Amino acid sequence: MLSLNSIGKTFLSELGSKKEVFKNLNLQVNKGEFVTVIGSNGAGKSTLLNLVMGSIEPDCGTISLDDKDITNIELYKKNSFISKVYQNPSLGTAPSMTVFENLSMADNKGKSFNFTMGLNKKRREYYRTLLKELGLGIEEQMDTEVGLLSGGQRQCLALLMVTLNKPKLLLLDEHTAALDPKTSRMIMAKTKQLIDKQKITAMMISHNLRDAIKYSDRIIMLDKGRVILDVKSKDITEGELSKIYSSKAEKEMTAMAS
Repeated sequence: MLSLNSIGKTFLSELGSKKEVFKNLNLQVNKGEFVTVIGSNGAGKSTLLNLVMGSIEPDCGTISLDDKDITNIELYKKNSFISKVYQNPSLGTAPSMTVFENLSMADNKGKSFNFTMGLNKKRREYYRTLLKELGLGIEEQMDTEVGLLSGGQRQCLALLMVTLNKPKLLLLDEHTAALDPKTSRMIMAKTKQLIDKQKITAMMISHNLRDAIKYSDRIIMLDKGRVILDVKSKDITEGELSKIYSSKAEKEMTAMAS
């Protein structure tokens, strides 16, 4: 289980003004659960993922995973058991390296090796099998530089790379936002497939309410750093969710205009 307890986080601008994002935030994600976090810009979604990942630290409170306090563990150590897929497909892969080289590096994550040793040719056919399951033809491009693949292929490869060693927690930071609608739907289907197959605990940021309901187990809506909705995906319709989301967006626009 992922548990955030009494989390507080305030940012200080260059001009000295303060912006409080979280005050006494409490949140739990059950083991094996796929949670989608939604909310308008500035709601605290990205800050939430960054706190869990360890790229920023809370001012107060604790973060634990499987009953172990990970609040102040260094980022590189967290990378051994928490994986993240970014919005930009290029951030999750090494574009100048081949598909095989990328998979080899991901497979050896957290292990001590030199580059030559890391390219385990005995695993090549295993990688081909995994790639073939994606159904995108990447298995025929093992020696192709990743930068030459399509955005959808790169994002699918990034997903496969971060799940090779089954992380305790998978973070998805709007990982379909930069893709066209058709490719986005394909990536979401592959995401769900990989998560279910390995029974991975996952937290996804998304603005797509349909995806939130269709693919995740639970939906959390943030508004100004507060949890204003926490519901099982099966217990809410897209129309109901959209109405709540739109209502908050309208109030925000009104407040900005006044």
